[in-house]
Parts: sequence; C-alpha cells; structure tokens
Amino acid sequence: MILNTVIIIIYSVALLLIFMYALAQLNLLFNYISAQKKQTASPKFNLDNPDEIPFVTIQLPVFNELYVMERLLTNIALIDYPKDKLEIQVLDDSTDETVSTTATRVQELKDTGLDISHITRTNRKGFKAGALKEGLKIAKGEYIAIFDADFLPQKDWLKRTIPYFKDEHIGVVQTRWAHLNRNYSILTKIQAFALDAHFTLEQVGRNSKGHFINFNGTAGVWRKTCILDAGNWEGDTLTEDLDLSYRAQLKNWKFKYLEDVETPAELPVVISAARSQQFRWNKGGAENFRKMMWRVLKSKTISKKTKLHGLLHLLNSTMFLNVLIVAVLSIPMLYIKNEYAHLKPYFYVMSFFVVSTVIFFICYWVMYKNSYGKGLKSFVKYTALFFTFFSIAMGFSLHNSIAVIEGHMGKRSDFVRTPKFNISALTDTWKGNKYLKKNLSIHVVFEGILMLYFGFGMYSAFVVGDQGGDFGLFPFHLMLFLGFGFVFFKSLTSKV
Repeated sequence: MILNTVIIIIYSVALLLIFMYALAQLNLLFNYISAQKKQTASPKFNLDNPDEIPFVTIQLPVFNELYVMERLLTNIALIDYPKDKLEIQVLDDSTDETVSTTATRVQELKDTGLDISHITRTNRKGFKAGALKEGLKIAKGEYIAIFDADFLPQKDWLKRTIPYFKDEHIGVVQTRWAHLNRNYSILTKIQAFALDAHFTLEQVGRNSKGHFINFNGTAGVWRKTCILDAGNWEGDTLTEDLDLSYRAQLKNWKFKYLEDVETPAELPVVISAARSQQFRWNKGGAENFRKMMWRVLKSKTISKKTKLHGLLHLLNSTMFLNVLIVAVLSIPMLYIKNEYAHLKPYFYVMSFFVVSTVIFFICYWVMYKNSYGKGLKSFVKYTALFFTFFSIAMGFSLHNSIAVIEGHMGKRSDFVRTPKFNISALTDTWKGNKYLKKNLSIHVVFEGILMLYFGFGMYSAFVVGDQGGDFGLFPFHLMLFLGFGFVFFKSLTSKV
C-alpha cells in the first residue's frame, strides 16, 4: 500500500503541474486574442531620411554548413539597406572544407562593394555565444541582426525591423519564423505546428502584456548597448539566446515582437537532426531555469504575474518530464484504480490530463485558424494534425526528459549544431549528408521498450477489474504507443 500511495502522489503532482501549465497557456490565449483587437502605435525611424538611418551589423554564426552556405550568402547579399550603413560578419567556426569555399564567396561579394568580412577562430570556446561575442568586439553597427545558416530573410527585412528602435527602451526586435519545407513529411509538419504555437500564442501572448519573451537565437535584432548592458553573450548554457534575453529584461529593456514579419527557415527533415535540436533546446531551458530562477523571483522591478509567467516559461521543457512521469505511472494507476474500489471517485476528480488536453486543443485551434483559415475542412485537418503532434511530442518525452534532467543537475555538454540539408521540395533528399550521426543513441532502445510497454497498457484495458475492463486510459495509451513507435522506427530507418 505504501508503494501505491507513492505512485498516486507522484502521478497527482505531475498531473497538477501539467494542468497549471495548461492554465498558463489559456491565459496566453486570452492575451493573444485581446492583442489581435488592438493596434499600438510605436515611434519609428523614418528611413527615408538619411539622418535617421542607423548603422547595422548582420552577424551570421556558422559551423560546417556545406549545404547551405552558398544559399545563405547569396540571400544576405540581396538585403535592401544603404551599403554605407551595413556591415556583414560571417562568424565562421567551421572545421571542414567550407572554411575555404566560404572565404572565396565572401571575397566575391566584397568585390561587389559589400562590406562583408570572414571571421574565423582557432577554437570554439563558448560555441555560438563565443562567436557572437568575438564579432561584437569589432562590430561597427549600433544594431546587431543575427541569422542562423538556414534562415532566408526577405529583402526588406531590415527596413521592417530597424525602425522600431526609435524607442530607446527597446533592446530587441524579434520576428516570426516561417518554414521553407513545412509539408516535406509528418516530422516537419509537427515541428512547424509546435513552432507556430510558440511564435503566435506564446510570443504575442507574453509580449502584449509586458511579460518576458525570448530572442529566438536568430531572425531578430539586438541593440548593441543592450547586449553589453545585460552582460554580453555567455556560453554557460545551451540556449544562450534565452539566457541573454532574461538578463536584458531583468535590466528593464523592452522586447518588441513582430508577428507579421516572417523569416523563412528550414526545418530538420531527419529525426536524428530533430533529436539533437530538441535535446539542446530542452536542456538549455532547464539550465536557464537553474540560472535565472532566483534572479526572477528576487527582482523588484517586475510584477508577480510576470514572475509567474517567467518561471513557467523557463520550465517549458520540464513539462516533458511531467508528461513522461504521468505516462509511465498511468498503467500502474490503471491497476490501482481497479484494485481499490474506494479510490474510484478520486480518479474522476484527478482527470486533469483530459482537461489539460482540451485546453491545449482550444489554444492551438485559435492559433491554427488565424494562420490557415477556419471552417469544417480546416478544423478536421487541424484535429488530425493536433493529435499527430500530441502523440509524437509524447514520443519524444523520454529523450527530452533526459535533456531536462541533465540541465537541472548541471551536467555540461557541448553545443551540438543541427545539421542543415538545403531541402525545400518533396523531391529533395537528405541521404548522403556528411554531418548526420552514423550511430544510434541508446535512448532509441528504451523508446522501443516504452512502445511495447504502452502496447501492454492497451491490452490491460481489456483485462483489469471484474466488470469487463476499463477503457478510460485506452486513447492515452494508444497515442503513447503510436508516438513512441514513430520515434523508434523513424530513428531506426533514418540511420545512414
């Protein structure tokens, strides 16, 4: 009975934490809806007046980007901004043949009159944060625009973002990510779905009420003095963007989020690439919670509600751990429920996961219909996509939970870049990419075991109790079975 009590308590706490996160998302939904109804006037630079055009530095932090460097440099050279007020830094930490090919292409662009420099380092100290910091030392611009190697900003991107810095309190202008290869596969569709929720519901929902948001590592602009005032780039977490964002906002800098300015980028098309990206993001989130929690709580300049949203924001990745706990314990709970009849009313009260799922479903539907249209056909398509996303997200919960645990425990690891593929059409192939991992993670074995475990959970629905089974958790176990099965088999078949 002691073991049963422990299981019930842990299960209940995890469910309550997920429910609290769902309520926070619901609050962001209300913020998002109210933000759509009002237009706020912002002071802007008049870029038609030469005296108001500020100097801008574009930083391109890259590392072994054989497949996308040519595309990146060609696109950046098309940016429409006065050449005498624009500098481009290619911050190249590469260790392969791209160092020489990039140098050649940079020189060709320089010969056209573009102020572009190729900056290399002898070591990768601080990884991306270290490269950005080194470039900042010699950057001529008052404002620093940053693009990862797979991002392709439109020609007028600077003209749509830089004007907002006329408000001297604004330290960052962040734009929304778009997706070059959204429809390439189920994997890219569910990644796009998750990112769309972040870049609409969450970023707008927080920013519209003055809560903390984050620079997303790319497709945004920093005021140089804001970076320096906040303590500059630091490489002690895997998400240096989130780290600097919180330090800047704790120093009372404002962030401006532009939902209507989209910056297209490429989504990982191979599950191993998605796994490495997810691991870095989720571990970095936990590292930043560890680093920033007390600074947020002790701040005397932000409201209690902003503190609450800030802590939940930093705990985003920890939700994967709670989902994994609920999932694993749900099968023992199924047997406990049917073994102890007097506990059944408690289980009905504790149906928080169903309520949380409904809340997420509603929140994401509002996001989806605003972006892709409403109507019955759209709703049916959305419903299928939502449950596909939900299943696969749960399938990633073991992998991401390990990242979260490592982050909270302070275990350090290298910054592992996400391989780029230069893929946008269905006919493009990723096979032969030299940067893909050739070995399988041990995590994949356990994901296969969990797939079988939740298959047992579905079987259990038919045999528990003495009244013909209990199918209350059957849909949950089915989604888990499919989610872990997808991640497991995709990991096996994507091995090259």
